[in-house]
Amino acid sequence: MTSTATRPGGPGGPGARPRAAIAARTLRTDRWWVQPAIIAAILLFFIVYSTIRIFMAKWYYVEDFHYLTPLYSPCVSNECVPGAAHFGTPFGDFPFFIPLGIIAFPIVAGFRVTCYYYRKAGYRSLWASPPACAVTEPHKKYTGETRLPLFVMNWHRYFFYFAALILLVNIYDAILAFRGPDGGFGIGLGTLIILVNVVALAGYTLSCHACRHVMGGRLKHFSKNPLRYRFWTFVSKLNVRHGTFAMVSLFTVIFTDLYIMAVSAGWFDDLRFIN
Repeated sequence: MTSTATRPGGPGGPGARPRAAIAARTLRTDRWWVQPAIIAAILLFFIVYSTIRIFMAKWYYVEDFHYLTPLYSPCVSNECVPGAAHFGTPFGDFPFFIPLGIIAFPIVAGFRVTCYYYRKAGYRSLWASPPACAVTEPHKKYTGETRLPLFVMNWHRYFFYFAALILLVNIYDAILAFRGPDGGFGIGLGTLIILVNVVALAGYTLSCHACRHVMGGRLKHFSKNPLRYRFWTFVSKLNVRHGTFAMVSLFTVIFTDLYIMAVSAGWFDDLRFIN
């Protein structure tokens, strides 16, 4: 075995080798910055858009067709417009500075931020750690996910449990969207948009690595747990497309909210197919 020289007290601890000192930012000649820039633009747009929308406190529910935007679901305050509080108003009145979507938004945001796919996307595009392979990062030292704000990444499995409950709420909202103005069965363009969004959210949630671990991560004998093995197999197949579901569901949430906002504001009428 060949011994190598080390420097005590280096970045990796006592006896660890220091990082390679490369003067150039990168020796790459391709347009490596394009993909991180696109992802950063998408993430920043969603952050700004969703923040503005949850504080608008209007145009989030269409009473005639029971359309409720996912950004406000569940709506549990007395300030919710009539019909939007599908689960009642157990929290009474909210102060003016608390958005009506305060229950779901922190959970969904935490679930996405700590998601393995978004961690990769966020580290490269927003945190620039590193922005791309073989490209020098701007941070002088590396502390991992042990300090604010990055230690929150370790809470992903807990965000998953609550996000699964929010998914059930979204499914219930989608079921209610199949009601017409007279209370009977009905289908409109908004119904289909909400349904597509729920399918995308379900794909994203169920394809999560934490979900896969819950299904069979600790099993020692699949043969003794055939039902969980089937669920684990199903989730494993979805897990391959986790990044796709993550990005697609981001756009479906925005589009669903835009459509419900437009109909609720009276910009145009919902296209009805049945009732």
